[in-house]
Amino acid sequence: MLVLHISFVATGHFAFMVKEIIIKDTHRGLYYRDGVMVRILSAGRYEIPEAFSFFGFARRPKVEIVLVDVRERDLTIKGQEILTADKVAVRVSIIVQFRVIDPRAALHEVEQYEDRLYSDVQLAARRSLASMSLEAILTNRNQLSEDILRDVQEVASRYGVSILRADVKDLVFPGNLQEIMNRVLAAERMSEAQLVEARTKAAVQQIDAQARAESQRIEIETTAEAKRSTAQSEAELQRVKTEAEIQALRDREQAAQAYTRHPALLRLQELETLRELARTANARIYISMDSAKNLSGED
Repeated sequence: MLVLHISFVATGHFAFMVKEIIIKDTHRGLYYRDGVMVRILSAGRYEIPEAFSFFGFARRPKVEIVLVDVRERDLTIKGQEILTADKVAVRVSIIVQFRVIDPRAALHEVEQYEDRLYSDVQLAARRSLASMSLEAILTNRNQLSEDILRDVQEVASRYGVSILRADVKDLVFPGNLQEIMNRVLAAERMSEAQLVEARTKAAVQQIDAQARAESQRIEIETTAEAKRSTAQSEAELQRVKTEAEIQALRDREQAAQAYTRHPALLRLQELETLRELARTANARIYISMDSAKNLSGED
C-alpha cells in the first residue's frame, strides 16, 4: 500500500513541493524519475521534494512510484482440456502458489508477469499431460506437479517470480469414462477397506496368539515355581525330620550310656513304666520270676 501526502515549502523565486510516501511491508516501490528507474523502495516513509519556479522557468522532474505486491499469492489455471498420450481428453485445473522476489524484473522483463506465468504453467501442463497415459495420470498425479515445477521455475525466475508449488486442483474425465473411473475408485476403496480389515484381523490374531503364549509362559513359570517351592519345603521338612531322628538317636545313645553307668536308673525307668501301665484298667502285666527278683532287689 502507498500513502501520499503533499506539502509546499517556498524559498526565494522557487518552491519545493514535498511528497510524503508510506510503503507498507507487503509491497515494494519502484522509484522512477523522468521515466528512469532510480531505485527500489522497501517498506517505510519517504519524503520526495520537487522544485519548481514561481515564474515557470524551472524544469520539474516527473517522479513516479509503482508498487509491486511481494506477498505469496495463488494463481488458478482453470478448465484446460488436454489430450493424454493415449488420446483421452481430460479437463484439468491447476493452482499455482508464487511470490515476486525481484520487483524490477517482474515489471521490466515481461509486460504482465501474472499473465505470463499463467501461459507458462498452462503450456507446461499441456506438455506434461500429452506425454502421460491415462493410467499414469491416475496412479501418479504428483508427476504433473513435478513436471510443471521443473519446466516453469527457471523460466519464471527470469522475470522475478518464484514458484513455491503447483498442484492439480481438479481432474475431470469424459462422462462415460468418469462413470467407469468412479467404479474403479469404488472398487479400490473396497479393496483398501478389505485390506485394512484383513490386516486388522491378522494383527488381532497375532496379539491374541502372543497373549496366549505369554499366558502359557506365565502358567509354566508359576507351576515350575510352585514345584520348586514344594520341593524346597519337602527338602526342608525332611532335613528337620532327619535332624530330629538323629537327635533322638543321640538322646537314646546318651540314655543307654547313662543306664550302663548307672543301672539303678534303668530300674527306676522300669518302675515308672509299670506305674503308667497300672493306671490302665485293661492292661495286663506278665512278670517272670527273674524279673520279679530283679525288681525286689534279690540276687
